[in-house]
Amino acid sequence: MEKDSKIFIAGHNGMVGSAVLRALTAAGFSNIITKNRAELNLENQVEVNSFFKTQKPFAVIDAAARVGGILANNTSPYPFLMDNLKIQNNLIDAAHNNGVQKFIFLGSSCIYPKMAQQPIKEEYLLTGSLEPTNQWYAIAKIAGVKACEAIRKQFNKDYVSLMPTNLYGPFDNFDLESSHVLPAMIRKFHEAKIEGHSTVTLWGSGKPMREFLHVDDMAQGVLFAVNNELPEHLYNVGYGSDVTIKQLAEIVQQTVGHNGEIVWDSTKPDGTPRKLLDSGKLMSMGFSPTIDLETGIAQTYEWFLKHQNNFRALDLKELTKEREF
Repeated sequence: MEKDSKIFIAGHNGMVGSAVLRALTAAGFSNIITKNRAELNLENQVEVNSFFKTQKPFAVIDAAARVGGILANNTSPYPFLMDNLKIQNNLIDAAHNNGVQKFIFLGSSCIYPKMAQQPIKEEYLLTGSLEPTNQWYAIAKIAGVKACEAIRKQFNKDYVSLMPTNLYGPFDNFDLESSHVLPAMIRKFHEAKIEGHSTVTLWGSGKPMREFLHVDDMAQGVLFAVNNELPEHLYNVGYGSDVTIKQLAEIVQQTVGHNGEIVWDSTKPDGTPRKLLDSGKLMSMGFSPTIDLETGIAQTYEWFLKHQNNFRALDLKELTKEREF
């Protein structure tokens, strides 16, 4: 793709979108379009269609979504299903109808069956039941993957879906009611440290295994897809190794400097026992993550310390809205 090609990043204010914006800018792309929610409501089909007719981007990167952890998904299933369907359907359909040649759809490893064989290959999609606690979000993302596949198959357009493993890094959501496991741990351990190294209670048994990828590495995966025409419609994007949640807690605890006790609340759900992606397809083509977990967590905690006052200033509703797109 030419460096002056017009690229629209949907969701540029979020963790992933902001990382993609940094990566594209650093790579020399000079014609990047961004819109915040006040400027463009991605849930509004009329607004989205009008925007695409006027702007005519060559490429679109869809990093816009309503996101959250187990608690948020479990207690708000309808918006996690419907809002994500609206956002992605509006973007994909408007892109197709207005001549967008390259579309990169970003999803989540939760699209795969709960009990999928490990490591998870792309072809395992739709071969088993989903994890019940986040099936609403997963179903929406599966629909996006299939929409891009259908356009690619019928109209031969370069529409591709990238499925990242668990992401973390700068601009993550550290709200304890709606965040994912790693940022929630950072905030819990930090606040317990401030409170005199008080006990930290964490959900589940600590036994499930998870793979984590720094968001800047994910952004490099998106950049790779921007610069190359990938031959297939779906690619996993992961680090290549995983840790138990207990090991993750110990790394975060050590990084933060918390010296208190960790209590595991086994009455709370563990979620999927293990989620390790097989990212061999993309890696064999040249993509390679570079930020190890310990380094990435240390960088993320440093970012958290610089911005922690902002998290307390936002209530849950406003925080969730801000992170949609």
